[in-house]
Amino acid sequence: MPRVTGLAHITLSVRDRDASIEFYRTVLGFKEFKTRDGKQWLLTECRHPCGVVLGFIQHKDQFKATFDQRHVGMDHVALQVSSLGELDYWEERLTDLDIDHSPIVHSDNGSMIQFSDPDGIQLELFCPAELGSDEA
Repeated sequence: MPRVTGLAHITLSVRDRDASIEFYRTVLGFKEFKTRDGKQWLLTECRHPCGVVLGFIQHKDQFKATFDQRHVGMDHVALQVSSLGELDYWEERLTDLDIDHSPIVHSDNGSMIQFSDPDGIQLELFCPAELGSDEA
């Protein structure tokens, strides 16, 4: 089988590209690095210092509905953190930024916090159990 060497990027359809970029920059630390606008869409790609690339596309003829993970398509985006201590820091940060979020939830697989972006796209900060055990 031909090899896949990694995830290149994920592009999210959003209602307001600029508002989404501001949210991901302010809350999560993404930085804008490439913008390509067409007749029917506005597209910007942002990169996080960890290497994750997210694109934000605003279709000019889109419906104004918010994201619903119960519909066919993407359910959520999970970003990994390095430790339970880091997850505690993120919980404080989300609270300080007045962003609604779940409490830290622990399971056999790891620990996580969930929250949503301005379009209702569910985001998760996740610490795998094998990383979290070093903090316990």
